Amino acid sequence: MFEGQPKGLYALALANTGERFGYYTMLAVFVLFLQANFGWSEGAAGAVYSGFLAFVYFLPLVGGAIADKVGYGKCVTTGIIVMFLGYLLLAIPAGAGMLGMVLMFAALVFVCVGTSLFKGNLQVMVGNLYDDPALQSKRDSAFSIFYMAINIGALFAPTAAVKIIDFAKTSLGASEADAYHYAFAVACVSLVLSIAIYYGFKNTFKHADYNSKTEAAVAGHTEPELSPKETKDRVVALCLVFAVVIFFWMAFHQNGLTLTYFARDFTNQHSTGLESMMFDVVNLVCVIFIVYALFSLFQSKTSKGKIVSALVILVALAVLVGKYVSLSPEGIEVTAPIFQQFNPCFVVMLTPVSMAIFGWLASKGKEPSAPRKIGLGMLVAGCGYIIMMIGSWGLTYDGGARVSPNWLVSTYLVLTFGELLLSPMGISFVSKVAPPKYKGLMMGGWFVATAVGNMLVSIPGFLWGNAPLEVVWGTLVVLCVISFLFIFSIMKKLEKVC
Repeated sequence: MFEGQPKGLYALALANTGERFGYYTMLAVFVLFLQANFGWSEGAAGAVYSGFLAFVYFLPLVGGAIADKVGYGKCVTTGIIVMFLGYLLLAIPAGAGMLGMVLMFAALVFVCVGTSLFKGNLQVMVGNLYDDPALQSKRDSAFSIFYMAINIGALFAPTAAVKIIDFAKTSLGASEADAYHYAFAVACVSLVLSIAIYYGFKNTFKHADYNSKTEAAVAGHTEPELSPKETKDRVVALCLVFAVVIFFWMAFHQNGLTLTYFARDFTNQHSTGLESMMFDVVNLVCVIFIVYALFSLFQSKTSKGKIVSALVILVALAVLVGKYVSLSPEGIEVTAPIFQQFNPCFVVMLTPVSMAIFGWLASKGKEPSAPRKIGLGMLVAGCGYIIMMIGSWGLTYDGGARVSPNWLVSTYLVLTFGELLLSPMGISFVSKVAPPKYKGLMMGGWFVATAVGNMLVSIPGFLWGNAPLEVVWGTLVVLCVISFLFIFSIMKKLEKVC
């Protein structure tokens, strides 16, 4: 699964894991901080939150264009430093007055600008590692590994934020408003680790830090000059893909809106027995270890490797059995935010499964192209909301009926399959197809599509309470299916530039 990948991939992936851990730790409590510190309403806090997200995803377009001129490595380094300053400003307990508000908004600007310089350009460098003809066949699997690393940071961040805030309140005597600053300080620490990894292992990927102006000076990295028509064809193909994935992100990011409303209003808030174990992140991590150890057990070429893998499986199973035996017969309370852990968990858990399936198809000469995977991802996302339509059957807004949490968990599982088909493959497609002099700009375009999709997330939100649940989910199904049909109607154009 990981064999044959350059060491630079893991260095860049781990650097991104640290950055994403800090980002999602901050994001997990940001709205709560706004309300606790400034006393803002849900609407006011939500407006700041959504505006922040929009700029976080729009500005990489600018950061990519800058990197195409000055270099990707320089922008990545600058981005980490600027983000660090942003989280540092958030960590300062400046109170609820004008100073506190000014520092908070300044911090958001720093985080947005830093992210614009860091995130997309780091991914361009990952893609540059695979411009070597000997490595090109591993590009898709490389971005699957890279994407998994992002979600490792996202998996632990919410739990870490909650634990840190509880510690600040109980052990340090911090008030509720001040306790959030400790979570922001942890984001600073995560960026220090990120930049330490980046510079500590820079020798493994420094050859990937080139752009169209400098690649001629980098051994082994020269590409044929594209004609104006070839450049135009590639840019048009990428823009068509961006237009399609807008609707995926619109559907996918319902996890923070209508799917959370469904968890709050229509899902059982109490769980017992085996079902309750999936709400404990420790149990999820044990399952992840078992999945990876099973792959290692069958793929390891040495007896020592097989023994270590078997021991990992036994230890993880022992932990799970111990946790099950110690379950309280009264069960546990299930709150809406806890469902946010399932998507990153499933990404980490299923990445080796996805890579194994596509590796097997590649050995048979039947692996779908990246555009086909993107189209299939749209169809799979639509299937996820068909599950919600079935689970919502007969439910009304004024009724007190609640359903099993398994409906939501199953939907998250299917949406994750769609995400693994679309997101890492889309990033891989951009890194491969983008004209050399526009690599940063086109990677920024991917994030702009994400930003537009995030803005459209509110459409099902407006339907919530005003249309039957089946209509809310059905709207998303229709948009996903139309996008699937559209991308397959232009498949020849997309595959021509691959």
